[in-house]
Amino acid sequence: MSKLRVHLLGVLVLLTGLLTTTGAQPASALPDDLWFDPAAAATLTVQNGRFTDGLGREVVLRGYNVSGETKLKENNGLPFASVADAKKSATALRALGGGNSVRFLLSWAYAEPTRGQVDPAYLAAATDQIRAFLDAGIRVYPDFHQDLYSRWLFDSDSWYTGDGAPKWAVDLGDYPDEYCGICPFWGQNITSNAAVTQATYDFWHNEYGLQDAFLDTAQKTMTYVRQNLTATQFAGVVGFDPWNEPHAGTYDSGQTSRVWEKDVLWPFYVKFRARMDAAGWQAKPAFVEPNLFWNANIDFQKQEGGLLDATLGSRYVFNTHFYDQKAISGVFMWGKAEDGQYVGDFGTVRDRATATGTTAIISEFGHPLSGSVSDKAPTVYKAMYQALDSRVKGANWWADPASSGPVLSGSQWQWDIYNGRHHELMNDNPNEVQTAGDAWNDEDLSAVRLDDSGKPVLRQDARMLDRVYPSATAGRSLAFTFEDRSRDGSTTLTWNPVPSSLPNVAQLVGSGQYALQVWRSDGSAEPTELHLPASFPNASTTVVSDLGTVFGPPAYTRTTPIATAAEPGGTGSRRLLLTAADSGVLHYALVANGATAPSAAVLSAARSELSSWMASEFN
Repeated sequence: MSKLRVHLLGVLVLLTGLLTTTGAQPASALPDDLWFDPAAAATLTVQNGRFTDGLGREVVLRGYNVSGETKLKENNGLPFASVADAKKSATALRALGGGNSVRFLLSWAYAEPTRGQVDPAYLAAATDQIRAFLDAGIRVYPDFHQDLYSRWLFDSDSWYTGDGAPKWAVDLGDYPDEYCGICPFWGQNITSNAAVTQATYDFWHNEYGLQDAFLDTAQKTMTYVRQNLTATQFAGVVGFDPWNEPHAGTYDSGQTSRVWEKDVLWPFYVKFRARMDAAGWQAKPAFVEPNLFWNANIDFQKQEGGLLDATLGSRYVFNTHFYDQKAISGVFMWGKAEDGQYVGDFGTVRDRATATGTTAIISEFGHPLSGSVSDKAPTVYKAMYQALDSRVKGANWWADPASSGPVLSGSQWQWDIYNGRHHELMNDNPNEVQTAGDAWNDEDLSAVRLDDSGKPVLRQDARMLDRVYPSATAGRSLAFTFEDRSRDGSTTLTWNPVPSSLPNVAQLVGSGQYALQVWRSDGSAEPTELHLPASFPNASTTVVSDLGTVFGPPAYTRTTPIATAAEPGGTGSRRLLLTAADSGVLHYALVANGATAPSAAVLSAARSELSSWMASEFN
């Protein structure tokens, strides 16, 4: 699509939203918007296998799931107790966690507590909390979440609980008393608990009209959200995740997981896509998930899938999860994750998205932060973020950057400011009050918590969470890496050292963090944007690029090729802006936060080394 058509499309989307949004306020700019930001913030679309913004720039979505609190009853299926808490969380997510997007969890049970009747109070509260993130410059994709189908399947004294379907949906079925047998992990209920498997089966086969009821509620929910956001806010809603972690429950006789995806799951997504269109979400993709076991990394759990028989195209996004079940088990992986641990797994995600004609997002990934396997967390997370950034392991990256592949979007599980401060009556049992961790099936994965003063603080290494990443590329990103130097205890994890063949680059980087992006320009006047973590203050940030060399980048102007600015939303988060208004030209930018100011000679020599390296690797 030409740049002119992209600009006109962005304007048309904004105008159409203003004319059709019921009950919405006039569109307004976000705090810290620059001249190009309002057009860039127009509806995100999928083009040529990439997310693209209103200016046609490649977009990478990075952020968190907000939040597992939705699984609980204590706040009635909402991520937050109040809009004030949502705003506090959004600001912290942007400023501390570096996120530009969230997967926002919704509950069918609370959206439709009585069959055929949506709860307007729930929809209003959820929309108000969504708005808090949109107004902080954070894109949102809602998710109707479920785990183990419904909490109402479980006895009051059960070891486990679920979330998702309303009580009335469970009451319709004559399900057996729930029992999982020897199940040390809650996820085993998915295939071992007959109450869960039968109820799940009934949903997929529309017994009692269950699937129709859900689709009706989803359409009403989407219509409400669209009508009660401004056009600018609604543009920040990038799509919808119809159903979390789908599984058949039980297969029909002779049916395989692949056939189930083709004959049962995909037709459901087609129906949901039609409901999105009817609700006014025509321009937004459905974030569809395959069978959750399609990419399990334990052989006996893996089931054939990945939407192998579907062509998704630009109206869908290939949306999947990844957890290292070997590492979580404590049995199948004794050591810690290593350099390149997940580049193969995440490379498979890239390949499936390409084969289905769309882009990909890993909408859940993570590892327990407490318990017997929590010692693996620093390395597991680092390896997962490494695999999001590139399909080449760190030790090989400098020698093979052209194989890096597209930078993947991802949403870490999870961002729950109430971590460790819950008061959840598990299965309504007053003798089973859950306060620790995530307060749900003994999980503890939140990257954040509130300190005693009520301030959000990180529970993980900020060097790993708050990352440099290419949030918007004016052209085509060809390669990217970020060496975060995060810690495993007292050990600094350096998996991508600068090679000795680039001595001046290595001297410039020193022991600090660095990122390197290579891209091909497309004639845009608007800049390429990289998120700048808090660990990259202007006073210690160095940029070496074919566009120039800078220590302490200046404030952005249209004529400044390398500059910094605040990210939209007024949260204090920052971005590096790289302007190259040519077309079809290879560019690179190294961003480092070394401890001392480099000399002009080192900057010049490093630039020469990088230019030669790029010419040899991308010839």
